[in-house]
Amino acid sequence: MNSARGTALHRQIFLVLRDEISRGLFAGGALPNEEQLCERFGVSRITVRRALGDLAALGLVERRHGRGTFVRGDAVTPWRPSPSLSVIDSLRKTATETVVRVLDVVQTVPPADVARLLELAPAEKAVHALRVRSNRDGRPAMLTDAWVPVHVGKRATEAALKKRALYEILMDQGVKFGRVVQEFSATVADPQRAGLLQTEVGSPLLKLVRLMHDLDDRPVLHLTAHMVAERASILMEIPAATVNTLTAGRIVLDAPGSGNPD
Repeated sequence: MNSARGTALHRQIFLVLRDEISRGLFAGGALPNEEQLCERFGVSRITVRRALGDLAALGLVERRHGRGTFVRGDAVTPWRPSPSLSVIDSLRKTATETVVRVLDVVQTVPPADVARLLELAPAEKAVHALRVRSNRDGRPAMLTDAWVPVHVGKRATEAALKKRALYEILMDQGVKFGRVVQEFSATVADPQRAGLLQTEVGSPLLKLVRLMHDLDDRPVLHLTAHMVAERASILMEIPAATVNTLTAGRIVLDAPGSGNPD
């Protein structure tokens, strides 16, 4: 097994097995024995035992002396219901089901790519809000990096964001949301994100970039969210009427040799 940069071998094995457990791939309930796992991943028995120990600590498996390692009955993730939320309903659900910590709110010039998407003039400032959202168990699950044009986000202060979600503040100012463009990708945690999300450097993150427009098709919110892959997922439903449109999504492949822009 090749060691991903910054991610220990036992952690990689843990992530693979945890995913397979959640998908119900061990129908009989028993994981392969240590020898089989060593052969599968090409690692030592000590490494396998550390991975199994992490799974046991998380409550996903139980190790029975002399018998092996078994999946706990409640460890398999049930099939998720079909999503039925609008974008606003989804934002509301995220806001009510998580606890927010506001890290920074400041008016400053955004990066060039954000300024271009928000259609800002050169050197024009925007409101920048950096927040961490945690699950009810206290574990950080999402780091959000939002940019809003100043004339739209003037009420988005640190005090306001501690009490209300950003979309609610904008709607109170009369903003009515229209077209939304979203991009999903994957990346790894750099030292700063790893620290804020309480995960390991190099661990997998889901990345969502969302550009929201008003009803006049003017961009009003640019948001980048990084989510810990083991604590979050993205659920979508595509209506049959839009399956042959861009609403259904499009896979964009980087040109060979272009590298990862993140």
